[in-house]
Amino acid sequence: MIPTPRSFQFSLREGVATVTFSRPATLNSLTFEVYAELRDFLPKLSEADEVRAVVVAGEGRGFCSGGDRHAIIAELFSRDVQGLLEFTRMTGALIRNLRRLRRPVVAAVHGVAVGAGAVIALACDVRIVGRGARFGFIFPQVGLCGADMGAAYLLPRVVGLGNASHLLFTGELIGADEALRIGLANRVVDDEQVLVEANAYATRLAQGPAFAHAMTKQLIEDEHRMGLDDALEAEAQAQALCMMHPDFKAAYEAAIRKETPKFKGAP
Repeated sequence: MIPTPRSFQFSLREGVATVTFSRPATLNSLTFEVYAELRDFLPKLSEADEVRAVVVAGEGRGFCSGGDRHAIIAELFSRDVQGLLEFTRMTGALIRNLRRLRRPVVAAVHGVAVGAGAVIALACDVRIVGRGARFGFIFPQVGLCGADMGAAYLLPRVVGLGNASHLLFTGELIGADEALRIGLANRVVDDEQVLVEANAYATRLAQGPAFAHAMTKQLIEDEHRMGLDDALEAEAQAQALCMMHPDFKAAYEAAIRKETPKFKGAP
């Protein structure tokens, strides 16, 4: 059973699990509690067969404004090096668990997605973005390294080395059109349609072959560290496993009947 979280909202409908940051008064800034609970919550979604896709969203006027300057940043000044490392490793573990989640994850981004909020959106597999959205990896603006929470690992893979270097050195805010141009946004829609479109996209994925989607996500994550020969072998083994899965036969039989396949296999 998926536990009910305390520091953010959660719902599950038609195979789509929706995680919603719910501190709208502060543009969904993150606290120690939100970081830690979300880090521990994400693996629970991988364990639940009823979850076939995930949406990450924000309540109110923005997606997520990053770490709360009062609840987190002010408190960090009282910590020694070990205490600071405990915090930065915890935030990194959240991103690790998001990338390891064996489900497609769709970010529904409206308003601001800055700092840790930008990295969380980046770590999702697909980003549906409102026309009024703004992204910013603003760490250098507060005297911190632009490489935080895996940003220097993930961002070049999404937008290319040059674009990533510019964003991480400057902390510059970019709008939806620029995010789409460089590949940070997958689709730009009207602000009021962001969650609707993200849910529709996630529902489409949830109706697909969950086992195969999980394999796809794993290979996307693993293959960039491989040479071509190793990648080809990994894909050969993965595809052979998918061919043994009931969803493969279900798709074949549906095609024979000229029907839309109904995938029921667990991830």
